[in-house]
Amino acid sequence: MTLTTTSGSRAALVAAAVAITAGAVVLAPAAADAATTLGASAAQSGRYFGTAVSAGKLSDSTYVNILNREFDMVTAENEMKMDATEPNPGQFSYGNADRIVNHAVARGMRVRGHALAWHQQQPGWMQSMEGSALRQAMLNHVTQVATHYRGKIYAWDVVNEAFADGSSGARRDSNLQRTGNDWIEAAFRAARAADPGAKLCYNDYNTDDWSHAKTQAVYRMVQDFKARGVPIDCVGLQSHFNAASPVPGNYQTTLQNFADLGVDVQITELDIEGSGSAQADAFGRVTRACLAVTRCTGITVWGIRDTDSWRASGTPLLFDGSGNKKAAYTSVLDALNGGGTTPPDESDGCTVAASVNAWNTGFVATVRVTAGSAAINAWTVTFALPTGTTVTGTWNAERSGDSGTVQWKNTTYNGNVAAGQSVEFGFQGTGSSAGLSPTCVSS
Repeated sequence: MTLTTTSGSRAALVAAAVAITAGAVVLAPAAADAATTLGASAAQSGRYFGTAVSAGKLSDSTYVNILNREFDMVTAENEMKMDATEPNPGQFSYGNADRIVNHAVARGMRVRGHALAWHQQQPGWMQSMEGSALRQAMLNHVTQVATHYRGKIYAWDVVNEAFADGSSGARRDSNLQRTGNDWIEAAFRAARAADPGAKLCYNDYNTDDWSHAKTQAVYRMVQDFKARGVPIDCVGLQSHFNAASPVPGNYQTTLQNFADLGVDVQITELDIEGSGSAQADAFGRVTRACLAVTRCTGITVWGIRDTDSWRASGTPLLFDGSGNKKAAYTSVLDALNGGGTTPPDESDGCTVAASVNAWNTGFVATVRVTAGSAAINAWTVTFALPTGTTVTGTWNAERSGDSGTVQWKNTTYNGNVAAGQSVEFGFQGTGSSAGLSPTCVSS
């Protein structure tokens, strides 16, 4: 994604470069070619397999050996949360989080940032705030932390656990919610401005069963965000399971329905209490469900060994306390080596990048469409414009609509684009250019 601004105005275009291609079926590798670690086996279908990491355990050799061998994505357990990164107002502390990020980056692992805004694990000074002061403090926190890690984070859990449990489908009553119902949207827009290259996720628990009111409420929020151009790229399902809350029969349906909104789906905090074949079967079911959904891009387990888990007594992970592989590990590895659909490949199709020249009442956007590893014959770019924004003119493209969701298609002279080459078009508009997130489809 490329973004430049040429205005002193605070309005800025945040353009997400998104390539869309059809998912392809990946055949199961021959036994001799099957990968032997979780990360490598997930990579065969274009996915990742990650784990939550504690900075305090990076001196444990058994822990680190498993981490380095098995996983290709890392999430900080607590070190990036609000109380850890801003213990005092405006005073930021990144030491332990940096340690985790540096360990991952040095070994070619990617990082999920967790979490920018949450009603829990707030520092004491923030817990006592309310209203506009709290709203501003939250947005400043999002901006400062995302800016500190700009370019190093694969995906941010921008907002965590904002919906209530139970049958109401309501937002959770928290100090952040009481700052106004648009606080989640505001956090996502701030995160996009601070770290435009990262995927922005909403993350929650008890959203695994498609029939549950909480799942439906999150779905409606994501659907609304996509319709209005609020920058959201992914939904995280924590997926904490046990005998009282087993893997639901419609789990894959839930993943697919979120993916059909045009967002990636990530299993972000997986653990399954139990042992033996029952636990192994459950882990296998979750893994196969992800592999069956093209936009399910990866799985993260919440810890490495059972003894590292936040619910260690339930032995919910893939390695026992001594670091030995459990039956659940073998079940996951076998499922990953069985293949699945491949997530969209950003090297093919087309990508889109935009730059904007904005002023108080309007803007001019220049949009560049780039072909991937193969030539394209036609392209369509879609923008979801903010409410109140209207397109008043277009050049080098054919436009459909002037507000809301607007599409631009190639003209007769600029649809054919050679592999790796680009064409440009532009448009002028009135209103805000903030939060635009274009997509590109080619043929």
